[in-house]
Amino acid sequence: VQLQASGGGLVQAGGSLRLSCAASGFTLDYYAVGWFRQAPGKEREEVSAITSNGRSTHYIDSVKGRFTISRDNDKITVYLQMNNLKPEDTAVYFCAADPYYSDLLYGGPVELWGQGTQVTVSS
Repeated sequence: VQLQASGGGLVQAGGSLRLSCAASGFTLDYYAVGWFRQAPGKEREEVSAITSNGRSTHYIDSVKGRFTISRDNDKITVYLQMNNLKPEDTAVYFCAADPYYSDLLYGGPVELWGQGTQVTVSS
């Protein structure tokens, strides 16, 4: 049972990347999923989250209008489409899954973390 994050890379400012978070050994039907990031010297922060049914989403202010979180109908993949990337978006991005959306938003105990994928945005 694990989460696999992928899709990071090096991109110029203004460019786009799509991160994928794929579940292995289980399905995400009953899990809320969140994307977090950690930049060097900074604490990890929640970037975006989506409820298990996909009806509610959350974004931090700095990414609103640029990032979109979505769930695939295959029930094992969640995406983070990142457009108009900025150098301040540079970080290691992690995905996480938990039965409770609130745990992802408010720092509760998260059941499952994926490994990180590096996103680097050059100016």
